[in-house]
Amino acid sequence: MRQTDALIVALLIAPAAAAQQPLSAIEWLDGPASVSVAAPRVEPLGLPPQASGVETPDVAVMALDEARSDSVGLLPSTVTGLPVGLWQASSETAIVALLERLSPEPLPAIQALYYTLLLAEAESPADAGTDGRFLKARVAALATYGATDPALALIERAGPATPALFDTWLNLALLAGTETDACEALAERPALSDSYGARVFCIARTGDWQTAALIYETAVGLTLLSTTEEALLAQFLDPEMVESAVALAPPSGITPLLFRLYEAVGQPLPTQGLPRAYASADLRPSSGLKARLEAAERLAHTGALPPNRLLGLYTERTPAASGGVWDRARIIQSFDQAMTRENPGPIAEILPEAWQAMRDQGLAIVFAELYGAALADIPLPPWAQALAFRIGLLSSAYESTAEAAQPLDDTDAFLVGLARGAPPSALADTPLKQAISRAFAASSAPADHAALLQGGKLGQAILSAGLQLDRAGLRGFDDITSALSTLRAVGLEETARRAALELLILESGA
Repeated sequence: MRQTDALIVALLIAPAAAAQQPLSAIEWLDGPASVSVAAPRVEPLGLPPQASGVETPDVAVMALDEARSDSVGLLPSTVTGLPVGLWQASSETAIVALLERLSPEPLPAIQALYYTLLLAEAESPADAGTDGRFLKARVAALATYGATDPALALIERAGPATPALFDTWLNLALLAGTETDACEALAERPALSDSYGARVFCIARTGDWQTAALIYETAVGLTLLSTTEEALLAQFLDPEMVESAVALAPPSGITPLLFRLYEAVGQPLPTQGLPRAYASADLRPSSGLKARLEAAERLAHTGALPPNRLLGLYTERTPAASGGVWDRARIIQSFDQAMTRENPGPIAEILPEAWQAMRDQGLAIVFAELYGAALADIPLPPWAQALAFRIGLLSSAYESTAEAAQPLDDTDAFLVGLARGAPPSALADTPLKQAISRAFAASSAPADHAALLQGGKLGQAILSAGLQLDRAGLRGFDDITSALSTLRAVGLEETARRAALELLILESGA
């Protein structure tokens, strides 16, 4: 049975929009950023009994609403196909260590899998403490990819008004510009945070400027603030100082509080040189279109922004200049117009340039999701059909693309077979194809992951396989075989197929 790929999760679930809709039809453009997650896990298909080791052992299970805060998630088991005991048999230290090692730019299929794991409703490791370490590690990984809104939703669902979770809550809320609730909680319970800068800011945000000023003077007297915090808070508390104050160079270690303070005193910082989580601040309507476009590209690159939202920004208005993001916007506008008119000539003419522009920015999958399925219905000349075929294989419509394809050579035939889950070994004429072929011929997980699965450590095994594929590159053939075999053995067939297609088409140029 065909699975639905790229399930979209967010604080609000965004309605689907056709790839060629004009901006005016995309009503959710300024809504919260959602993320693309992997297709649901299914039971292993046609595998022998040894693959059943992925089942979790008998453990004490509690209802999720009675579980520790670490167990919260945005995706229930009915959506992910993952059991609630996903993490329980593993140690907290082992899982946190894996989460801290996630690649900042994995293959898109593995990126989507990571989002699934990070957002899944599942019991925390049995040895997890009460300090929220497991939850904070998940939230930190989401923030690394720029998925600020889902990370904030997780922490809020956990009940963040505790000393263990509050600072994480406030930092995410500051990035999202929704810090009112967190600040009110801190004003009522100052012991939630040891940060005097946060106390001053939040108490002032609630309107109690006199108390905020008193705490500020105390903190200055006790040297509890950094030099930058001290100067920015002084201007924040007394706006008249802003006009006479000397502009402050940002410190090397920016924080969400400092970022918001710079903005509050009229010295907003560019987000391009900051961690990806800060990019969401530039998506606000108050930002210029160039800043919004650049931020959207950064977030779409990691799957933290839906393709249609980036398309909406590309097509918002005629580019105001040339070079960089403006050139990409101009190219995509021209291509989108040609696709809307279903005009084969202009489509074939613009397609290579549009594809290369997006691929150079790491946005190949975004382009494929927007146009891959539609391209299959356009009668293009043979040279353009070859490119459209590969773009379709990189989209969630990869199966239908393969079914309709008429392979022109052995490489095309191998790709078609792979999309169907059975790459022909006789056509595996490179070490990479051979590694992939071995993985799809395997009937169980390899030894390096089998022990984890036999111990019920399903989540740990999946994370380990993802990391193994991240490290493998194009020459770690044994690692590629091992990782893909494990993903298939645990029922993540679609993730394995899409990851293999990405390796061949995006990484090796098949």
